[in-house]
Formats: sequence, C-alpha cells, structure tokens
Amino acid sequence: MPVEPIQLLERVATGDEAALAALYDAFSPAIYGVVLRMVEKEEQAQEVLQDTFVKIWRNARSYDSGKGRPFTWMVNIARNAAIDLLRSADVKRSEMIRPIEDHVYRIGCDDLNMDLEGADVRNVLTKLRPEHRDLIVQAYYQGYSQQEIADRTGSPLGTVKSRTRAALQELRTLLKDHR
Repeated sequence: MPVEPIQLLERVATGDEAALAALYDAFSPAIYGVVLRMVEKEEQAQEVLQDTFVKIWRNARSYDSGKGRPFTWMVNIARNAAIDLLRSADVKRSEMIRPIEDHVYRIGCDDLNMDLEGADVRNVLTKLRPEHRDLIVQAYYQGYSQQEIADRTGSPLGTVKSRTRAALQELRTLLKDHR
C-alpha cells in the first residue's frame, strides 16, 4: 500500500531520509517539469530541483495541511526557488548575451500539462477567462511580479492587482469544482 505524501512529509520532518527519497522519487519528475518551463535550461532546472528538496528537508516541519496539499506546497517552494534563480545577478548577466528571440516566452497555456494530484491544470486553465489565464501564466509559470506584468501590458498596477485577485478567485472555484 503506497504511503500518502502527507505521511512522507511528516516523516521528513522527523529527519527520515528514506521518506525524503520517497518524496523525491514520487514528485521530482513533475516538479522538474514546472521548473524547466520556468528557467528553460536543464542545468539550472536541476540546480533548482536540488535546492527545492534541500528546502523541503529543512522546512518539512512548517508544512500545514490546512493550507494545501503536499504537492502544492512543494511546487510553491520550487517556483520560488526558480524565481530567485531567474532574478539572480548571474542569470541576468548571462541573459544579456542571448539573442532577443530567446527572451520570448514560447510555451502557451496548452503546454501546461501537469497533474496536480488529480486536477488537470491544463483543463482547469482553459476554463479560465482568457485575461485571467494570461495573468496566472505570467505570474505563476513565468515568474513575473505584478509590477512587471503591469509594465509589460501597459496596465496600471492597481488594475493588475485586482484582475489577479479575480483570476485567483476564479481558479480557486474551478479547482474546487474539479476535485
């Protein structure tokens, strides 16, 4: 009988290395996919994946099942680590020498094919209104801040903030219905 992710996290919180290995085996491919979409380079994605599991090891005690599922918690750690890497000075310097066409985001919403513990994100995202889907993709998959989205779209920051809130509320509703 397979062990539930929440039980593995509880064991990781007590220092159980075998539980961490089991979490890694079960979730690293999906987390790596999210990270690779964000950083676009395999070497950087591997670095972020390793950093993610180190953070999971160190912070397993802070996981709160009342705030979300284990996979969602781990993906948020990975997403934040990827954003940190993308915003680091070394990456920005190396980005300056890449041709401009490399800076264009190539992955559309249809490529977001990841199963979040039973919720097919691609299907749920396609149900969002297009303007909401674009905001979610820019903020959570491309790692842009609300200010950066406002700058990119020419919209006032307050508008981006209110639309992001509405998009997250719509997404939350769709995810509840999808379970």
